[in-house]
Amino acid sequence: MKEFVQILSIISIVLALTGCQNIPVTPALAQVAQSEKPRLTTPQAPSTDLAALVSGNNDFAFDLYHNLIQEKDGNFFYSPYSISLALAMTYAGARGETETQMAQTLHYHLAQERLHPAFNNLDLYFSSLGEGAQGSDNQGFRLHIVNALWGQTGFTFLQDFLDLLAQNYGAGIRLLDFAANSEASRQTINDWVSQQTEGKITDVIPAGAIDELTRLVLTNAIYFNAAWAHPFDENQTSPAPFYLLDGNQKEVPMMQTTSSYGTFGGDDYQGVTLSYDGNQLEMVILMPKSGKFDQVEKELTGEWLTQQLAGREFHKVELYMPKFKVESDFSLVKSLSALGMPIAFSDQADFSGMDGKRDLRISDVAHKAYVAVNEAGTEAAAATAVIMGLTAAMPETIVQITLDHPFLFFIRDVQNGCILFAGRLLNPSD
Repeated sequence: MKEFVQILSIISIVLALTGCQNIPVTPALAQVAQSEKPRLTTPQAPSTDLAALVSGNNDFAFDLYHNLIQEKDGNFFYSPYSISLALAMTYAGARGETETQMAQTLHYHLAQERLHPAFNNLDLYFSSLGEGAQGSDNQGFRLHIVNALWGQTGFTFLQDFLDLLAQNYGAGIRLLDFAANSEASRQTINDWVSQQTEGKITDVIPAGAIDELTRLVLTNAIYFNAAWAHPFDENQTSPAPFYLLDGNQKEVPMMQTTSSYGTFGGDDYQGVTLSYDGNQLEMVILMPKSGKFDQVEKELTGEWLTQQLAGREFHKVELYMPKFKVESDFSLVKSLSALGMPIAFSDQADFSGMDGKRDLRISDVAHKAYVAVNEAGTEAAAATAVIMGLTAAMPETIVQITLDHPFLFFIRDVQNGCILFAGRLLNPSD
């Protein structure tokens, strides 16, 4: 029976907009404030804009990676694409210096009128993938990207803002009463995230993050379910040592298979790429050699990785890979501020493109992620919450690759190189 790969990701961006207006008390979930504008299914976004968007997203992915390694010890996992996509909906309402800082930090190299159609184009491209490919449950390949907005009932949002999100992100605003029912509203959004991630991401918005000043929450969910192109045989998995950075070793379940894989490498590292069924998405694994982990990690950039992958060769590979699971959660306020957008979290923030006033700021950005890799495949999930407040031919030679040292891993689109997930594994047994 064919083994399968399942990848699940959700990013939920919560924008809590703080206001001093008198908001009428209504039921926790009243109605949906949907723009009359339909989603644009043929966005005016040339291929050059799509390339600029992907390049910028990948640059942001590695900027964030380098910041997170300063805060996180050990394993971690996150979805840079989901974070970027959710923050793009926030960026739609940014103006002035707030807009400038966000564009620089997130590497949005396109003007607003080109950026959002490019995101829409990329989203529509992802939704077209996987025809005829397999999923982990015999229901076929899936890569679904879903957006939802949650607004304070009675709070007025600009029609242009609502139209832009509807046309480019397919998102209407579901009305909640944050002012009178903060906890019930938080649970409603968390339940939506949990449902979209099949229960893998719970409580993405922590207690206390939503209060009576919250005005808007933006959520984005990504679900990916696909089979490995070359599955592992569960009967060949056996205990083997994994060598940690401190010189110690752990015995871990090591999977094994022999098939065609892309390989690349240098004096300080070894790399391999594992395709998913349909060969449209892949996992890239980069394993620094003993004593070189910190050096390789610090020098890693999106451009560097693209160059290495451009020079890869396909060989028959005897591959040994550990089973592992990683769960991570972050508050990204400190990271995003350090990367260059502190004004968005301050009383000087300008999100007047949302409601016509300079009375909104981001109060928190929460992100949770989960990944599990085994013989049956990969399951991954992620959620982000941004909370705003007021102010080739295969050679015969067999190459052996044993992933028994700490490594970095990425899940990316093969055609355009967009990185959907990123992480590092220092200890499979953690």
